[in-house]
Amino acid sequence: MTFTLTDDSALLKPLGLGARSAANRIFMAPLTRGRAAADGTPSDLQVEYYAQRSAAGLIITEATAVSPAGNGAYANTPGIYTEAHQRKWAEVADAVHGRDGLIFMQIWHVGRMGHPDISGEQPVAPSPIAAGMTAHTPTGKKPLPVPLPLATSQIPDIVAQFRTAARRAVDAGLDGVEIHSANGYLLHQFLSDSTNARTDRYGGSAQNRARLAAEVVEAVADEIGPERVGLRISPGNTAGDIHEVDTVSAYEALLQRVSGLGLAYLHVLINPDAPEFGTVRALWPGTFVLNTGREVETSFCHLENLVEWGAISAAAVGRAYLANPDLVDRLRLGAELTEPDVATFYSPGPAGYTDYPTLVPVA
Repeated sequence: MTFTLTDDSALLKPLGLGARSAANRIFMAPLTRGRAAADGTPSDLQVEYYAQRSAAGLIITEATAVSPAGNGAYANTPGIYTEAHQRKWAEVADAVHGRDGLIFMQIWHVGRMGHPDISGEQPVAPSPIAAGMTAHTPTGKKPLPVPLPLATSQIPDIVAQFRTAARRAVDAGLDGVEIHSANGYLLHQFLSDSTNARTDRYGGSAQNRARLAAEVVEAVADEIGPERVGLRISPGNTAGDIHEVDTVSAYEALLQRVSGLGLAYLHVLINPDAPEFGTVRALWPGTFVLNTGREVETSFCHLENLVEWGAISAAAVGRAYLANPDLVDRLRLGAELTEPDVATFYSPGPAGYTDYPTLVPVA
C-alpha cells in the first residue's frame, strides 16, 4: 500500500531544532550497519550512505562509541574517540551539508552488551548482572560475560567520555549529538530496576537510577550547548535482556531533571498505543520525536495524523530510510517503497547499503 504526502502535509512542515531548522519532520532513525573499519573509523561507504539520505529532516547516525570499552557489542561499528574517527566523521558531515542536510551523531556506551573479543576490554555495567545473550565475535557466537560493576569513583570518567565525544562530534562539523539512553545499553542499564542493583547514589530509587543519564545530558549540554543535544529513551523496551518492573518512575525522574535545559529534542522509542506514551509525552514540553521500533509496522498515515494532532513533533523512521534513500520524494509522489534486504543489514560492502535504487539518480 502506498501513501502520498501533499504539499500541506504535517510531516513536510519545517521544524526548529535549537538554532537550526529541519526541512521536514521525517527523521532518519539511528541504524547500526557494520560498515566501519575494525578500529571504529568510518568508511568511505558511510560518507556516501549518509549523503544519499540528506533529504531527511534530520539524520541521526548509527550509534557511535564514546570509548573503546563502549564499542564492543558489534564488530565494525564506529567510534568518536580518536583523531582518525573525528577526521572521517568530518567527511560525513561535509557530504551531508553539501546536500543541505542536517545530521546529529548518536553517541553510546554499550555497557554489559560488550564482549572483550570485540572491544579488547572487559565490559562494565551498573552491576555484575550478565545479559542472557550472545555476541557475534570474530571467532563465532559467544555468551556475553558477567560485566565488571563500575565503582562510584569511575562514573565521572563515563560522564567525561560522553562530554569529550560530543565535543569531537561538533568539532567534526556535525550539527549535534543524540545521547543513547535506550535499547539495553549502559545508560538504560542504570535506569532499569532489572539491571541496576547498586546501593550507592546511582542505584535504588528512581532518582538515583536516573542520575547517570541526567549527569551525562547535563555535561554534554554544558559542553556543546543544549540546543545541539537530543536524548533517546525507550521505556519498557526489552532489548538487551532488559526487563523493567517499573517502566515509568526512572524516566519521570530523568525528564523532570533535564526538561528545563532547552534540549533540541527528546527521541522516544515506544508504541504510541502503550500506556507509558501518554505519561512520557506529558512530561516533555519541547520537541518530541517518536520512533515506533521494529515491532510496529510503519504507517505514514498514522504518523501524519500524530504530527497533525500535536501528539508528536516528528517521526524517526528506520527501515524505510535504510532501503529508500529518496524516501521523502517517494512519499511525495505516492511511489512504492523498496523493501530492505535483511541479509545485508550488517554485512560488509555496498550491497544493501549504498546500492538501493532511487527514482532519480543521486548526483
